[in-house]
Amino acid sequence: MVWADGSTAAADVILWATGWRAALGHLTPLRLRGRGGGIAVDGTRVRADPRVHLVGYGPSASTIGANRAGRAAAREVVALLRAPAAA
Repeated sequence: MVWADGSTAAADVILWATGWRAALGHLTPLRLRGRGGGIAVDGTRVRADPRVHLVGYGPSASTIGANRAGRAAAREVVALLRAPAAA
């Protein structure tokens, strides 16, 4: 990551907590949106970029859904981080 003052920090995960608003404009450069403007997900994993999880978006957009989806997303991210890097 690069901060406004030019300082940097390494990160394995970035958690962007927006509250109950789908504030996704900052993800525009990732080109996650499909032809109709939505972002297709499998569970919480974005189809266009499986490194990105949107918890509380789409099917997981409820209090109970976000809790369950958050737990599942956390497990998937941990598994991804533990997986050996592709050569």
